[in-house]
Amino acid sequence: MSSAFLVLDDGTIFEGESWGASGETFGEVVFTTGMTGYQETLTDPSYFKQVVVMTAPHIGNTGMNDEDEESARIWVSGFVVRDPSPIVSNWRSQRSLESELEKYGVVGISGIDTRALTLHIRERGAMRVGIFSHQDLSREEMVVKVRGTSAMTGSYLADEVSAKKTMIIPADHEVNFRVAALDLGIKSATPRNFANRGIETHLLPVTTSLDEIKQGGFDGVFLSNGPGDPATMTEVVATVRALLDLEVPLFGICFGHQIFGRALGFDTYKLRFGHRGINQPVMNKIADRVEITAHNHGFAVEAPTEGEFSTVFGPGIVSHVSLNDGVVEGLKLLDRPAFSVQYHPEAAAGPHDANYLFDEFLKLLESHAKR
Repeated sequence: MSSAFLVLDDGTIFEGESWGASGETFGEVVFTTGMTGYQETLTDPSYFKQVVVMTAPHIGNTGMNDEDEESARIWVSGFVVRDPSPIVSNWRSQRSLESELEKYGVVGISGIDTRALTLHIRERGAMRVGIFSHQDLSREEMVVKVRGTSAMTGSYLADEVSAKKTMIIPADHEVNFRVAALDLGIKSATPRNFANRGIETHLLPVTTSLDEIKQGGFDGVFLSNGPGDPATMTEVVATVRALLDLEVPLFGICFGHQIFGRALGFDTYKLRFGHRGINQPVMNKIADRVEITAHNHGFAVEAPTEGEFSTVFGPGIVSHVSLNDGVVEGLKLLDRPAFSVQYHPEAAAGPHDANYLFDEFLKLLESHAKR
């Protein structure tokens, strides 16, 4: 294998081996703590413009298949592992991980100390990064190229991952409700969860106007996960505020949660290194229980975690908080049918602790239909 370099914008350089596609790539370096599920990570549109570091050392042994993909392609800008598996050994595998990276032109690097890199990110925070292979650049020139790229803060990315036209995902059985899902970078597992509950999902482009949503006569609205800085989503935030005025049942996750928070009047801020992985402990303050959840977010909502808060839409509460660092993980309005969570209830990575949230949305739809 040829040499490759991972270059951080603080000047730190890790040398390893080229893996996947060769060339150069840039993005925000982040780490995820899942020991499994790399295929779901790679195909999650929320990871667009991010270079993902796997903290688990051995990656690729289960290969890739058509059933576990969360979208039609790989979205990460780069992939970093310590020890890629030289063989694929799983009865569900249809192709190797490296061949899939090559197919989508994803530049990767292997053979570096991912533990040291993760500790560095935890100490210094998420930052810009580049991976270089087959390059004749000096170390100084590589650092300069990385520092010339865009940061995640201020990035508007949803339009690049959103559906270009409306798509309908049918319910598995009799249609009980029709939900407009604003596609900010949705994962395929979400419409599957809706379909299981008799919900027909209308996947709408991020550019869909309020009038178009109203004309659809939907029973509720879903705000999906996605990439980018929520502070750039001013038009979507305005649409959400109008929907809250109409008292339409609304459910948001991850990026959708951040947009919901901004619609309520709260600010969002960049986390030091984000929450990513399938083992994140969250306190459900309403049920007074701990839930193990799957996360992928680099921004968070700044809201009071104790007592009720006031909004123009009435009182609300922070329903969930992270047990690692106290970050707001859920919001709920008390007088209107709207709530959100910062994590991914559709992920079901081992524990299914958060899957009940789809049932909570179903209850809102049922209650609103009886009015």
